[in-house]
Amino acid sequence: MKLVQKSSRSQNRRVSNVRRRRQQHLLDVKVRSRRVTQHRIRRALVVLSRVVLVAGLCSAVYVGAREAAKRLFFENRDYQLKTIELQTDGTLQREQVLKVADLREGENIFSVNLGRVHDRIQQLPQVDEVQVVRKLPTEIDIRVVERKPVAWITSDKEISDPFVSDAAFLVDARGVLMREKKLLPEYLGLPLILGCSSESLEAGKVVESLEAKTALELLRLGTRSFMQMHFQIREIDLSKSYCLLVTDKNRTRVTFGLNDLETQLQRLEQFLPGHLRHNSGSSDQRHDRAPCGTADFEGNPGAFAGKDCSAAVESARQFDAHRETNSDPTAEKGLATMASNNLMIGLEIGTSKICVVVGESRPDGTVRILGVGQTPSRGVRKGEIVDFETAMKCVHEAVVDAEQKSETHAR
Repeated sequence: MKLVQKSSRSQNRRVSNVRRRRQQHLLDVKVRSRRVTQHRIRRALVVLSRVVLVAGLCSAVYVGAREAAKRLFFENRDYQLKTIELQTDGTLQREQVLKVADLREGENIFSVNLGRVHDRIQQLPQVDEVQVVRKLPTEIDIRVVERKPVAWITSDKEISDPFVSDAAFLVDARGVLMREKKLLPEYLGLPLILGCSSESLEAGKVVESLEAKTALELLRLGTRSFMQMHFQIREIDLSKSYCLLVTDKNRTRVTFGLNDLETQLQRLEQFLPGHLRHNSGSSDQRHDRAPCGTADFEGNPGAFAGKDCSAAVESARQFDAHRETNSDPTAEKGLATMASNNLMIGLEIGTSKICVVVGESRPDGTVRILGVGQTPSRGVRKGEIVDFETAMKCVHEAVVDAEQKSETHAR
């Protein structure tokens, strides 16, 4: 009996070995992996369905809003553009602005891209600032601030009338070149910048050369009261490239260097009023008989505007005054008679020589040279005065030489 029970127990016991355990483990792993995969798929489908639902709702809202905006605004005749108000402070024509902006009445006001209109108008060379405003329901306002020309500029060395010349451009204070379709009378009195041959000139382009920028800066500084009273710039010659040859309304000619204009103008302010008083003489008589004489201070860069040069010229005048005071009145009488109101004097201080030219203007506009005085230049190096005392003596010698040869007083 005990034997039978023992054998039955051994038959009911679970048979297990390593191989079967491995198989069972693999089966369990596969079942679990399949369940995890199914769970992930169900979760991804749920997320995807939600995304599709949200996208569908957004699309429906977008399409609905677009259709509503189209019917309520873009196709609504109540919002058709009926008025284009253009305000400008210059010579730009309405047709020119609207053509450039590609803007016309009758189109829907909401279909107008204000940024594009602004950029197109801003590309006009004459335009400095522009503002475009949409006023519902049927109006667009355009306000244009045009560039103010400060001078004419040309690459030619000589030009008779910039109004009719194709080579002349108007230029504003920022150096932007313009060519106006309608020329105003006030443009006729603008200064003329000549000889800008170092770059090509085209409408809409900005001048880049140093001499042109310096000329514009000089014109800006020329608005100060002293310049307006004593030295109104009429012409600036850039042809020498290393300096500016500036002529004012009285045909006084001054050479400016390209650097430190403020200092040069301060020296000019100290010197020029005395020069004008010295040359005025019998002003009423001179204006009746002949135009104003020319004081030509052309020379090396900064020759006139430099500190030492102006002092040397002033010292030369003091020398003349001292000589006149201590000389014989009878002997000087003949010389004084020659110093007529039409007398013109030119001074050039160069590196190699100092030259003084005395001339007399004729009624036909020509000039007769009365005498030329010159002396070797000392105290000057590369256009700059390095020894004031020596340079002053050279100026004295040149003035004396010019007086002797012209038999006049070099005033």
